[in-house]
Amino acid sequence: MPKFVSIEEAVKLIPDGATVMFGGFMGCGNAHKFIDALSKSGVKDLTMICNDASMPGGPMGEDYYGVAKLVHNHQIKKLIATHVGLNPEVAQQSMQDCTLEVILIPQGSLAEMIRADGAGLGGVLTPTGVGTIVEDNPYCLGKQTINGKDYLLMAPIHADFAVIAGYKIDKAGNVWYKGDTSNFNIVMATAADTVIAEAEQVVEIGDIAPEDVRTSGVFVDYVVEGGLY
Repeated sequence: MPKFVSIEEAVKLIPDGATVMFGGFMGCGNAHKFIDALSKSGVKDLTMICNDASMPGGPMGEDYYGVAKLVHNHQIKKLIATHVGLNPEVAQQSMQDCTLEVILIPQGSLAEMIRADGAGLGGVLTPTGVGTIVEDNPYCLGKQTINGKDYLLMAPIHADFAVIAGYKIDKAGNVWYKGDTSNFNIVMATAADTVIAEAEQVVEIGDIAPEDVRTSGVFVDYVVEGGLY
């Protein structure tokens, strides 16, 4: 059973220099209340694994939507992502200030590399990126030819923490995601030493239909209640 803690208590679990996965796609599915607290914590030198760096502005007019707050505060030392063009501060910090290392991985490959770690696999064979700069990526372990077709062997990706966000989480830690917010949250919950889940609503066991559980409570270590977004 997961521990139910305050957002402030959960933020204190993450030390300087930690590797943290954040579920989300352009901020949708980010653990917004947790990230806001983390942005004010002073934690630094993080390696962030996320689909992207979100956007400077959010749909409700907020500044620095989701994980963009962490980039803006210079709390990220290394960013492992699939695209960053929606957040100009990434280009500023990585290409001009040289304070941020960025490693880009094709989107489908990143999802499968995280899934591979959760499944205990040694890597992912994919044709994506063959003959491109992806072959020089530090997570590319080499090229293999199978039945006359070339594939890249991409390493599994693991993190110290995964921070995920669910619309409803029951008291056993089972998670239901609303709409497209499932995105990277599901695979990331399987590929980290410690999983922190932010709930918009905490509900009783049984309030989520079994077929609607997308992340089982066995993967979740801590739950925080963020309230409705």
